[in-house]
Amino acid sequence: MSNTQKSIDAIIDQGMLPLYFNADEKVSIDILRTVYTAGVRALEYTNRGEAALANFRKMVQVRNAEMPGMLLGVGTIKNKKSAIDYMEAGADFLVSPGFVPEVAAYATDHDIFYAPGCMTPTEIIAAENAGIRFIKLFPGNMLGPDFLSSIKDIFPQLYFMPTGGVDTTRENIEGWFKAGVCAVGMGSKLISKKLMQNHDYLTIEIETKKVLELIKTIKNS
Repeated sequence: MSNTQKSIDAIIDQGMLPLYFNADEKVSIDILRTVYTAGVRALEYTNRGEAALANFRKMVQVRNAEMPGMLLGVGTIKNKKSAIDYMEAGADFLVSPGFVPEVAAYATDHDIFYAPGCMTPTEIIAAENAGIRFIKLFPGNMLGPDFLSSIKDIFPQLYFMPTGGVDTTRENIEGWFKAGVCAVGMGSKLISKKLMQNHDYLTIEIETKKVLELIKTIKNS
């Protein structure tokens, strides 16, 4: 199985992709351990601060030592140099807030899963023509499930995952799955700044388990 397919399968099976960034290395690692305990096997760490790459390297070390089966990806990739830096640091996959042609070319050439952020049919077509199969609908709260329902028939070969403003409620998640997503990206609604600041890992674990169970129920109904 290709690396790209391995990442696609893991995210689809999980039904959601949790994502976060914290400037503190220890907090970043503690959250990684927490969501792994909750059952997460694919995670996005966002490239949003000066400490991100150094933190990610440490997270990869911990993952390698303690977390069999865990795929660690990196988000907010905006250029090829960042993509290469993180892949050399041990990343399993790449995610962007927009479609970056040079990253798409690098990813497809090296069998790396790449999910570009797209907001319009034009961007989705550009990504598809570049060999991309998995689209991050971003920002999800601005687009909404109705947007995907309207365009999905045009892109029968693609997988879609909304990110940005996806809530932890059944109504919100179910609305997206009914529209045809394969997974949802979950950031601050799941791993909030407040929970991170308070080091409230128990709540993060409980909420993550709840969302994973909820998605399983929705997919099976």
